[in-house]
Amino acid sequence: VDAGWIRLALTSGGVWLAFWLVCGLGLWAAQRRTRAIHELTRAADQERAEAAERVELALDGGDLGLWDLDVARDTVIVCARASAMLGYTAEQQERKHHDWLSEVHPEDLEHLTQEMERHARGEIPAFEAEFRLRHRNGNWIWLQSRGKAVARDASGNALRVLGTRSNITARKEAEAEIAHLAFYDGLTNLPNRRLLLDRLGHAIAKSERNGAHGAVLFVDLDNFKDLNDTLGHDMGDRLLEMVAYRLQQVTRESDTVARLGGDEFVILLEDLGTALAEAASHAEMVAHKVLNTLKLPYTLDGNELRSTPSIGVVMFGAGHHHTISDLLRQADMAMYEAKAAGRATFRFFDPSMKAALDENASLESELRVALAREQFRLYYQPVLNGDGTPVGVEALIRWQHPKHGLVSPLTFIELAEKTGLIIDIGEWVLETACRQLAAWQCDPRSISLTMAVNVSARQLRHPDFVQRVLDIVARTGAAPHRLKLELTESMLLADVEDIITKMSALKQRGIGFSLDDFGTGYSSLSYLQRLPLDQLKIDQSFVRDMLNTHHAASIVEAITTLGRSLSLGLVAEGVESQAQWLRLRELGCHLYQGYLFDPPLPLEVFTARYLPELTAA
Repeated sequence: VDAGWIRLALTSGGVWLAFWLVCGLGLWAAQRRTRAIHELTRAADQERAEAAERVELALDGGDLGLWDLDVARDTVIVCARASAMLGYTAEQQERKHHDWLSEVHPEDLEHLTQEMERHARGEIPAFEAEFRLRHRNGNWIWLQSRGKAVARDASGNALRVLGTRSNITARKEAEAEIAHLAFYDGLTNLPNRRLLLDRLGHAIAKSERNGAHGAVLFVDLDNFKDLNDTLGHDMGDRLLEMVAYRLQQVTRESDTVARLGGDEFVILLEDLGTALAEAASHAEMVAHKVLNTLKLPYTLDGNELRSTPSIGVVMFGAGHHHTISDLLRQADMAMYEAKAAGRATFRFFDPSMKAALDENASLESELRVALAREQFRLYYQPVLNGDGTPVGVEALIRWQHPKHGLVSPLTFIELAEKTGLIIDIGEWVLETACRQLAAWQCDPRSISLTMAVNVSARQLRHPDFVQRVLDIVARTGAAPHRLKLELTESMLLADVEDIITKMSALKQRGIGFSLDDFGTGYSSLSYLQRLPLDQLKIDQSFVRDMLNTHHAASIVEAITTLGRSLSLGLVAEGVESQAQWLRLRELGCHLYQGYLFDPPLPLEVFTARYLPELTAA
């Protein structure tokens, strides 16, 4: 074979071999690349699936639904989860955007659309809103929606917005419950003090802007504490619930009826007109309605109860720069004027009431100074027997004021009782009287004298009353059997069992008790039998009229008969004439107090007049 052919053959073979090698390598590379692409695609798909799963888990965990708003087409697509929130089948839904907005609660629609439009214009980077949407069953559910534009046109207006929604109804209900507890009274479900103050502040500001007058009515139930103590707190609570219901029945829906606490209610009347006279007339009409409604009987557990209110009314409006505290204080002052006028009535606030309140505040301050500087004095009114011989005294407080001289207790005792100062004043009286009693015990000519000391209701109700009395007696060395504590009938209207327990404890230590002003109040005979009393004091009003009216004479005669039947001593107060004295002796009353004999006297005058030998000694 020619060598040329051989070389040609070898060359051709090499070429073909190279060709096939190249083809094989290309094929192998292509297959490898394909496998790599497949691997990458599979990994990407798996990653996308895992990401989608993570998103799904996040949406599930957050109870979130998805929505997609196409602005140009005015359509909203919501996912199955978002559909299910509204009670529809768990499948994706597409609706017109304006149809979806028609299901939004009217009170929430304006805010929601404003926020969405602000974001659509690019004014805020994203939007968030809470609103109510109608459920398939017709109820309203609260949703929280967040969204963000994912496409905008050349002008920056949103073309497509993606977002989430979540059901926050449970949270909203919890918030509403918390707010209700914070702003409403738990017993009556009326607005409480906190909410009233807020509404009152808005009402004042509104009236100053529009010139319309308003009114505040302060309603306090008369003698509610006595009823509460007598019938129990459960019955008292039920009465308050019925009072709250009646107050709502006689006021407008736009008015506010609130409970301040206890038996105190406030009615806020707004928009009563720009004419003050017309507004005041409307407020007066409401006050009459409240009076007439609340005085009607209440039926509780088959019992018919009656309760009346005392009402204070104050007007507010344009031209008057009231504060919230001003209005409530003035309404409270007017209410106390109604109580002073006999209760079961109403009074409008008058500036003179403020002057009286300022005077009381000044008096209270001076009383505290009087205690600290020992400006009080004890005067002693003798208690005499039929022979005109003193058998004891009643200790009566006077105030030796540095500017006004000797001040009667009628001027300050009521205020002392209201402010609680009566506790300290009463203890000063008792200790001073006991020291004098102990001093009289040192001489046989005065050792038989008894000492009567008045006790206030507030003192008697103090939990440490018994121990405080015993401590004073022990500290002063006074003979307990010569000490008489005087109570009034009004104290027996509440906590009778507690009073009996305290009296009995002191009675065991030898201290006596006298029932003062007997006949002016209400004393159950069964209680009189149980009370450890030693003495009844016939009120001076009956003694004064006993010779002039049959009614007073009959009462005096009945009291003397009752006292003898219960083996109680009798003291007639306010004896001013010989005729009265004679008649009382005929009826069997043998101890007397009054101006016929002597008024309350300073210690030195009493001593000089009734214990001359002791003075000489």
